[in-house]
Amino acid sequence: MPRELDLSTDELLSTTRAVRKRLDLDREVPLEVVRECIELAVQAPSGSNQQGWHWVVVTDAERKRGLGELYRKSFERYAASKYFPGNQAGSDSTADAARQRIASSATYLAEKMGEVPTLLVPCIEGRVDAAPSAQSASHWSSLFPAVWSFCLAARSRGLGTAWTTLHLSYEREAAEILGIPYDTVSQGALLPVAYTKGTDFKPAVRTDLDRIVHIGGW
Repeated sequence: MPRELDLSTDELLSTTRAVRKRLDLDREVPLEVVRECIELAVQAPSGSNQQGWHWVVVTDAERKRGLGELYRKSFERYAASKYFPGNQAGSDSTADAARQRIASSATYLAEKMGEVPTLLVPCIEGRVDAAPSAQSASHWSSLFPAVWSFCLAARSRGLGTAWTTLHLSYEREAAEILGIPYDTVSQGALLPVAYTKGTDFKPAVRTDLDRIVHIGGW
């Protein structure tokens, strides 16, 4: 496989998917490749150029199992809720089938999270627990663009990711596993990182723009 896939900018932006069942759990991800992706990620904008992000790259089997167990516990509660796609049904059989595929994929990742070759926990200095929405938005806007840039860089190198946040229900426990100073550093996500089984990802079906684009106001 070439070091980088031959993708145009538009192809990269439209085919960077949440990858779950097609993660190759048996192929090691070189640390140097992860570092390349992070090096590109930190070119993203950062509020006042503070660059308060931190990137915890987890490859140790015991720590991965610990994070995987926290994720699984949180997923079990989510899977029992009305918000889980597998618990929703409607009159549209096509939409129902899509929801069931998503539910199956999400369940698979919950079972396998601790076995993924590399887990990435992007963090940022400071905490905004119970802060006003403006402060919270400002805080996370200095991390999330960089995290998505990481996902794009990973895709261009044949790696798959999935942006997950369920482990944050146990953020303090995850901080203990990883040695993150919980009181002063916020975790933003948990990304499985692995080479993909095949690289032929396609654009997803999305809502018609006429329903969501508002010109001149709502």
